Amino acid sequence: MKFTIYQESRPGKRPNNEDRLAYCYSREALLMIVADGMGGHYYGEVAAQIAVQTLIETFQREAKPEIADPFLFLQKSMSNAHHAILDFSSDHRLNDSPRTTCVACLIQDNIAYWAHTGDSRLYLLRDGRVHFHTRDHSRVQLLMDQGVINAAQAAVHPERNKIYSCLGGPQQPEIEFSRKTPLEAGDVVALCTDGVWGVLPEEMLATALKSANLIQAVPMLLAQAELRGGPHADNLSIVAARWEDSYVEHPSTAISTQTMSRDTITTKLDEFGRNPAYKSELSEDEIERAIEEIRATIQKYSK
Repeated sequence: MKFTIYQESRPGKRPNNEDRLAYCYSREALLMIVADGMGGHYYGEVAAQIAVQTLIETFQREAKPEIADPFLFLQKSMSNAHHAILDFSSDHRLNDSPRTTCVACLIQDNIAYWAHTGDSRLYLLRDGRVHFHTRDHSRVQLLMDQGVINAAQAAVHPERNKIYSCLGGPQQPEIEFSRKTPLEAGDVVALCTDGVWGVLPEEMLATALKSANLIQAVPMLLAQAELRGGPHADNLSIVAARWEDSYVEHPSTAISTQTMSRDTITTKLDEFGRNPAYKSELSEDEIERAIEEIRATIQKYSK
């Protein structure tokens, strides 16, 4: 595999960042994940962390170096994350379970497989245009599907942030899967939260990720999204990968897995509460306790 990848998350104008994102790759497979947590105190962060960490740890166990059944992997991992969040809520006797969106993409053999629940999105960008993006599991999307409102009305609808499917909710999540999607050299796969796509025109996203190095493009897009979000700008997160057969970018930005051993896994996942950009309001003791609780919860599903 040959690809360039970069991820970044910012709190926007919120006091805390409940987004979590990560990527992980073996010699033959790449996994990218974004989650947008919802819940009081630090529990939205916990739900998102459990979701991302569950998928990453499942990948680390099962990428040998490929995933045997990509869609089963995505379904099982997201379902386990959902139940792990419910277990956390039960163990802490929370009145309302924390919840999170989740979108994840697995690429191997030049084919992309993805799944999502909620309104965090995956974009497949080709030739500087949006080739595809996931359909939000939101009230506003349902109104658009029914022809009640159009895209312009949806952008300012008072219920645009209400979703009907997520991990950790009282109902079994609706997990929507892609088709097997072959990738072409130069394609960009970008996963992001609604703090990004909700304020940026699709054309800006597609153009920026086509014309610039991802290490330059992603921070620029986040800065634009925060500016457009104004004084109430939401948390903002993107992980983007450019799929390449050959590179025009500087070699230091590129990843080639050809020389990796079969049993090597590389992971980029910020530990809970330890990324200064998240601006966590927790004390060090609370962070340590939360890390242990998240680890104990996830290990129940490590099979």
